[in-house]
Amino acid sequence: QVQLVESGGGSVQAGGSLRLSCAASGLRYPYTVYFMGWFRQAPGKEREGIAAIKSDGTEFYADSVKGRFTISKHNANNTLSLQMNNLKPEDTAMYYCAKVVGMQWDKSTSWYDRGQGTQVTVSS
Repeated sequence: QVQLVESGGGSVQAGGSLRLSCAASGLRYPYTVYFMGWFRQAPGKEREGIAAIKSDGTEFYADSVKGRFTISKHNANNTLSLQMNNLKPEDTAMYYCAKVVGMQWDKSTSWYDRGQGTQVTVSS
């Protein structure tokens, strides 16, 4: 059974940084072959795909986070990271990692086996 566990969230002031991590276990195939991503959901808003990384290392970002967030995949220990810099109040949300299936990485229909999430709160 696939399990994804997010960590690293917290409360920061605008302009601050956080680094999120996602630990994967129970995978059927080696972690290296998986297309992984992060999405977020703020209260009253739809889920938003924000970053993803393919097995070949190709990265994808939503325009809202491009230049501020960096996704990385650590195959040696089955973890996914999201470095978030220059955080803004509008980044406040619950953040989830998930397996991405298909090429529409930013669509919620492509996300599988998400974890419980980690809360990020950015104050102005």
